[in-house]
Amino acid sequence: MSNILEVTDLKRVYGKGGSLTRALDGVSLALEAGEFVGVMGPSGSGKTTLLNCVSTIDRPTSGSIVIDGKELTRLKGRELAKFRRERLGFIFQDCNLLDTLTAYENIALSLSIVKAPTQKIDKRVREMAEFLGITDCLNKYPYQMSGGQQQRCAAARAMVTRPALVLADEPTGALDSKASSMLLGRLDALNQELGTTILMVTHDAFTASCCRRVVFLQDGQIFLELHRESDSRKAFFQKIIQVTAQMGGGMADVL
Repeated sequence: MSNILEVTDLKRVYGKGGSLTRALDGVSLALEAGEFVGVMGPSGSGKTTLLNCVSTIDRPTSGSIVIDGKELTRLKGRELAKFRRERLGFIFQDCNLLDTLTAYENIALSLSIVKAPTQKIDKRVREMAEFLGITDCLNKYPYQMSGGQQQRCAAARAMVTRPALVLADEPTGALDSKASSMLLGRLDALNQELGTTILMVTHDAFTASCCRRVVFLQDGQIFLELHRESDSRKAFFQKIIQVTAQMGGGMADVL
């Protein structure tokens, strides 16, 4: 399989002079098409900075990021904005739904922005809503939906354009256990059945256990990678717990 994402020797340094902070210090990572990869690490490990650089929210100090064959550090202005709209999908902890739009309109907006043909928008929105189990929410506004429904709506909005890569930042962080399990089940189905490539940052070991691979960051560098392979989710969860314990007190919140 070809790589959808290739991160090579990525560095992100903040500050000047003697007060430099190396948020990322030579991270290299690749995702094949159809992978579901989690990123974990203690606070300050660089996991959010990595996601921000890959999502083009932040620019690296040095190194390269290639997504779907495009070197992001060479894209600027309108070209970068166009690539972000068309080839990347985003799911964030706070959903970022527009309060004045219904679920249907929030999802359809992504297609309108990329100028999808009008006749295809309704079909695509309803297909994705059915897949994520929110067809009964399409005419509701965000305040009329539960947190789990809002997050699945956000996932539908991220997936409906069929991006090359979906970036998820703590997608279950604000959800209760039932809503978290439902969302993770749908993300797993999107990955397994539709072949969606997902890179997800999480602090939670149970959430990470639905991934096929987990990358652990510490002090801006890759500490370890775990591959699920033939393990059950329960067995993979236990391995993740063991690594977080090995990494020390900074990961105590996931235990």
